[in-house]
Amino acid sequence: MTTIRLTAAQAMVRYCTNQLNEGGVPFLSGTWAIFGHGNVAGLGEALHGARDTFPTWRGHNEQSMAHAAIAYAKTLNRRRAMMVTSSIGPGALNMVTAAALAHVNRLPVLFVPGDVFASRAPDPVLQQIEDFGDGTVSANDAFRPVSRYFDRISRPEHLLTALPRAFRVMTDPADCGPVTLAFCQDTQAEAFDYPESFFTPRVWTVRRPPPDPRELDAAVAAISTAQKPLIIAGGGVHYSLATDALRLFAETHRIPVAETQAGKSALPWDHALNLGSLGVTGSSAANAIAADADLVIAVGTRLQDFTTGSWALFRNPKCRLLTINVAPYDAVKHTALTVVADARVALEALGTALGDHHAPSHDAGLTAEWTAAVDAVTAIGDETQNRLPSDAQVIGAVQRSVDDDAILVCAAGGLPGELHKLWRARRPGGYHVEYGFSCMGYEIAGGLGVKMAWPDREVVVMVGDGSYMMMNSELATSVMLGQKLIIVVLDNRGYGCINRLQVASGGSSFNNLLDTATHVVPSAIDFAAHAASMGAIAEKVADLAGLEQAMARARASPRTSVIVIDTDPMQTTEAGGAWWDVAVPQVSERRQVLDARKAYDDARTHQWMD
Repeated sequence: MTTIRLTAAQAMVRYCTNQLNEGGVPFLSGTWAIFGHGNVAGLGEALHGARDTFPTWRGHNEQSMAHAAIAYAKTLNRRRAMMVTSSIGPGALNMVTAAALAHVNRLPVLFVPGDVFASRAPDPVLQQIEDFGDGTVSANDAFRPVSRYFDRISRPEHLLTALPRAFRVMTDPADCGPVTLAFCQDTQAEAFDYPESFFTPRVWTVRRPPPDPRELDAAVAAISTAQKPLIIAGGGVHYSLATDALRLFAETHRIPVAETQAGKSALPWDHALNLGSLGVTGSSAANAIAADADLVIAVGTRLQDFTTGSWALFRNPKCRLLTINVAPYDAVKHTALTVVADARVALEALGTALGDHHAPSHDAGLTAEWTAAVDAVTAIGDETQNRLPSDAQVIGAVQRSVDDDAILVCAAGGLPGELHKLWRARRPGGYHVEYGFSCMGYEIAGGLGVKMAWPDREVVVMVGDGSYMMMNSELATSVMLGQKLIIVVLDNRGYGCINRLQVASGGSSFNNLLDTATHVVPSAIDFAAHAASMGAIAEKVADLAGLEQAMARARASPRTSVIVIDTDPMQTTEAGGAWWDVAVPQVSERRQVLDARKAYDDARTHQWMD
């Protein structure tokens, strides 16, 4: 056996460089890194030696650089991913939130946090957490519940088994998610004679499991007898590259489609069978059809509460649930009739089996009514009323300012709900909203990852002031890397979305808006000046007309631009929407809370329970 002597860190980098996707390019396009004493000497030296073939990008925050890596993988539908490495202790723990985000969204990322000394000779080292009852525990054990695969590399030869397992998970359609390889810092620097064959280039294919014939027959029978079927398109439609298959299936069998947050843009917004968004932030058309459906065909979706209206959306007592999902865990939810298979393969097989069968026509007038409602709330309106614009009006102004190739990025707060209802995506992938974990601070870093995946498409990030304040440092990275973003900051002076939820639950406005939070000095944040200090072209506009003009300037600029506009914290789109299960206190001295509790108890009677 021919061997090559390498440090464990060099072996990891060499192996990663030689793992290819089905297109013949490296599955990992490079690594994000913030170096510290847990990774600078071992991995840092190895990455420097491979910098021409395995690029390294420097982030400003471990969590946000991981968000960029995750957004990159989401944009490329899991066909490529990135590695992220940090020092031990605080640097590593900063990435745990990002790992959870990747876990919820079934997205591949390789986390390589530095770890303590395997030899334990200098213990306790700087930043080491000591468990009084377990000497094997380090800070990196926090990654265990949010990793699809976790391993601690405490011997160089551990890589011979750990790395193939890591890539198996990241490229598996059902098990896909974050992998954590906690890399002991002394092990990184230790040499070992590795088999040269270990570094032979390998192509990792994404499996497309076909449906079981019995499950397929049962699904065909259910669809054939349904009078009011509805398709829910989830993120799995994109991950499976099944948008064309979905369109053909829906058109052939005349079944209307509603889209989840992750599934949005599966069909063009104006397709005759696209009812728009579904659920808590759903269109009136989609929710009306869902309430009356006798068969819900859920394709590639986790069926989270925002999609199902906390399982109170489906009101037809004869409604059945049919799931098409590559992950058995998701497929069997709510005792569904299941087709455990790749979404594209399953849709094609179902289409063949159904032949020319088609469902009775749905009420197309519902979609026309919704389109008119969207037009109304996104229009500029009468600006002489001296009112701050709504989020919906800002969305309309941004939409009118970009072309169909633009990619819209958002994540948390009130904006995702408004965008889910109102944004009109024409191309697959044109709508990138992280609403599985709904992580504040994802937006700007996520936009950077999207731009790195699609450098030729315009990337527009819409972010509220609260989320901007939580995490904005990769704005400077976008400038430094020449990855142009257009960032629109909607300043409603606080956490407007949660404030509305608080009031709707009978509470008083408390600790959400800056002006009603405890303060001595009123908050007066100059977001444009802050963004400019990080190298962006930044300006604040006074109204919607000014926003559209600023968008035109930003599109013409080669550098990241930030546009700030003040918005109304209370105004939201009333059309559409559905109930969301947010528990209201049973005991309160306030009448508003007790009234809200009564409405809550009434709503719960409509929940679909197994």
